[in-house]
Amino acid sequence: MASIETIVIVGASGEMGRAFCSDLLARGYRIVAVARSLANLEVMASSTSRLVLCAADISQDSAADSIRGCLDGPVRAVIHAPGVPPAGGIVDAPTDALNMAFNIKVGGFIRLVRAVDRHLTENARLIAIGGHYGFEPTAYAAGPGVANAALVNLVRQYSWLYGERGVTAHMLAPGPADTPRLRAVAQTRADRDGLAIGEVLEQMASESTLKELTSVESIVWGISVLLDPNARAMAGSTLFMDSGRRHGLP
Repeated sequence: MASIETIVIVGASGEMGRAFCSDLLARGYRIVAVARSLANLEVMASSTSRLVLCAADISQDSAADSIRGCLDGPVRAVIHAPGVPPAGGIVDAPTDALNMAFNIKVGGFIRLVRAVDRHLTENARLIAIGGHYGFEPTAYAAGPGVANAALVNLVRQYSWLYGERGVTAHMLAPGPADTPRLRAVAQTRADRDGLAIGEVLEQMASESTLKELTSVESIVWGISVLLDPNARAMAGSTLFMDSGRRHGLP
């Protein structure tokens, strides 16, 4: 009997990560859910043996061993979706906070890929969740901007490295997505400008051609697109899901 394919999700306890877990479990995959705190996933895990909880801090090298210990068969994909603490704008963001964002986003993806390397099946996917601010910076989100910009380069390096094995690397760049993490960024902007957070969220939505934020449901759909066998033709590329917010060319 063929082994059930595994998908490893880092940042699984957040709103977006939980949505990924739910959808991919429904598609029949075995999920290794990685997060520092897994309390938000305990109810989901109690209903299926295919959701394996892995308590690990992806900012630490020890996370790779923790993830590796949860693998017992072929890995179909990894999804790197950790959040980074809000650091404020580039004028006053502590450099330690920027280093932390880089370590979580870029260093974390490196640790994740190293953990699963020997288990990757042909046509597997290495998926990093980036973000709008990595391509179109703003003055009030220094951490996500710097870290996601670097993540783009790392994804393309992995594309060249793993292509000969039939494994493809991808960036999915949503945003801003309607999540608690975004609301933390909005609060920073509200504090800076002396506005209510609701006003800031309305402003953010108005920056889209659709006048809306990207939904978590749309991002879940984007993951399903990248898992399609034909998505190998998108190797090394970025799937933009910003609801018509971006002005620049790739």
